[in-house]
Amino acid sequence: MSPVVLFSFVIGYFVLLLAVAWFTSRNSNNESFFIGNRNSNWMLVAFGMIGTSLSGVTFVSVPGGVASGNFYYFQIVLGYLLGYMVIAFVLLPLYYKMNLTSIYTYLEKRFGINAHKAGAFFFILSRTVGATARLYLVISVLQIFIFNKLNIPFEATALVILLLILLYTFEGGVKTIIYTDTLQTTGMLVGLVVCIIVIVKALGTDFGGAWTMMADKGYTQIFNWDVNDGRFALKHIIGGMFIAIAMTGLDQEMMQKNISVKNLKDSQKNMMTFTAVLMVVNFLFLVLGGVLYLYASSKGITAAPDDLFPTIALSDTFSGVIGIIFVIAIISALFPSVDGAITSLTSCFCIDILGINKKEGTEKEKKSTRLKVHFTFALIFFLMVLLFKAINDKLIIDFILKFAGITYGPLLGLFAFGILTKRKLNEKLIWAVCIIAPLLALGIDMLSNPLWYNAKLHTDLGLQSISESIFNGYKIGNELILINGILTFLGLWFISTGKKGNDIQLQAV
Repeated sequence: MSPVVLFSFVIGYFVLLLAVAWFTSRNSNNESFFIGNRNSNWMLVAFGMIGTSLSGVTFVSVPGGVASGNFYYFQIVLGYLLGYMVIAFVLLPLYYKMNLTSIYTYLEKRFGINAHKAGAFFFILSRTVGATARLYLVISVLQIFIFNKLNIPFEATALVILLLILLYTFEGGVKTIIYTDTLQTTGMLVGLVVCIIVIVKALGTDFGGAWTMMADKGYTQIFNWDVNDGRFALKHIIGGMFIAIAMTGLDQEMMQKNISVKNLKDSQKNMMTFTAVLMVVNFLFLVLGGVLYLYASSKGITAAPDDLFPTIALSDTFSGVIGIIFVIAIISALFPSVDGAITSLTSCFCIDILGINKKEGTEKEKKSTRLKVHFTFALIFFLMVLLFKAINDKLIIDFILKFAGITYGPLLGLFAFGILTKRKLNEKLIWAVCIIAPLLALGIDMLSNPLWYNAKLHTDLGLQSISESIFNGYKIGNELILINGILTFLGLWFISTGKKGNDIQLQAV
């Protein structure tokens, strides 16, 4: 299909987003930007959060992983269900009781300013790297299939996309994103369903026939009972549970939208509705992966896992409509994760690091500070995308989960210690614990999975024999985040005293 036609649809999509942004950002202020004036409709938030949670990485990497991983990814999704229940009935009551704008304010009230800064720092680090990794992957896909053919360099593509995202987020913030995410989630889900239908028809069968063909290939296998495998069912379910708690419940971007809802009851309805829809959508992505591989096998198509979907969707075999649907769907999946990330990072830095809500000054002065921070994060995103391009590794979803397991561990440990104990911390040592625990977790993971990090290095250093003697073939998977959280919790216990700290969390829950 003509890249000019595809490009015109990309531009048209942005124009629509800008129109929505203009309409929703009128009469907005800092409160609108940070928490949507606490007046967001819970149904819109729940639906829009689907797009934020999935992102463009899910759109290409989850289907691409079916050939090697069957439907094992759904084990993680089952873990999400448990994690989201903890968020809805433990964390959200706490956040609403304390009337928080930034969830990391809880850490300051419970442990002091160092805990507050540490929580904010690890969120900023993890979200910046994770969001830019997702952005890089999707820009790479668009670059290969559209912009290279128009002789537009990668750097120009990344810069223009970030500038356009800035245009529709810098004024309205969360108030605008609630609506743009809803629009974008709709585009993504419609694209997902249409693509499944079209590819199943191209196979010359119906859905039942396609399911049988996938089952014959072993793709539909959901549970892995090999205890030594990194994808062992219990590892994935437990890991998924704590990934959900950390990457949603302890994540300012996701909670910023939840606490913008009018009251706790509606926010809990939002979370459980979001959970139900997310499980269905993730399953559909796995089904899409199965039919994509069936089609590729029947046509002799070969491509890297992350390139399989775009290779088929934008091939000459299908009509131009499927290519347009794919492009709209993938950018619909991309932007909720990027626009929300930039907005939440701006909020977190302004509130948690700069303390903008505590400082004297006019609304205009505070807005000026917020805009400078917003543009700075956009610049950081641009530089990070260029760094990922230089590395040129598209195993992004594995990297994101691994990096999250390292950086969200301290958040998990801090919040768990605050909620589950009444002990007081030696504030001066909080940073030491929050740095040492992730490094220990990283070291343990490197011994368990030396090949994941560097095949040559593990041979040179003799790590394989050490790994086999200690772990006996056991591979750490997504439970890394739990290990990291436990190490942080134990470290915090070591620097704590029996003297009661601020036990506001018990009153809230």
